[in-house]
Amino acid sequence: MSSTIRWGACSRCSAADQGRDRMDELKPISREAIPLALQKAERYRIIADPSSAESICLDVLGVEPGNQQALMTLLLAITDQFEGGPTEGVRRARELLPRLNDRYRQAYYAGIICERCAKALLRRDTPGSEELAYPWFRDAMTWYEKAESLRPAGNDESILRWNTCARILASNDQLRPREEEAPVEPSLE
Repeated sequence: MSSTIRWGACSRCSAADQGRDRMDELKPISREAIPLALQKAERYRIIADPSSAESICLDVLGVEPGNQQALMTLLLAITDQFEGGPTEGVRRARELLPRLNDRYRQAYYAGIICERCAKALLRRDTPGSEELAYPWFRDAMTWYEKAESLRPAGNDESILRWNTCARILASNDQLRPREEEAPVEPSLE
């Protein structure tokens, strides 16, 4: 005796299909859960799981779109995922900068984006990666100088980052501006 299962006729199957439709909708977290969620996001960054940290930050921002800690952690989680240089992640991280509520943070985190992009290029370890990384380090240092001029009293993190970039540039003589190629004159012969 053979039997044919008809998915449409199965009451449990239709419930499963309905559940699948609900799985596409994200569940909001409560406001009360935000502090603990942000702690978890930091922990995920520490254990090198930035995509989980990013997801948590997006959940927090779904409840509190202006939450500064969530925006900064999200930006860092995105830059933790930089691999091999400028990517879609750079654009996504830069889009968060205007949402930061003060000019110091905007400048400081613009520097972080550039510095992490430069380091990602260096990790590629391919011919020319140092020349590609150099302008990103210089841009990072420019942003850190701007942040330094805007920093609150007692906050020297922009100086620490600037010094890190300067030491990286000084320790690797391959990190230099790309040499401009001389124009080639066409031969008339």
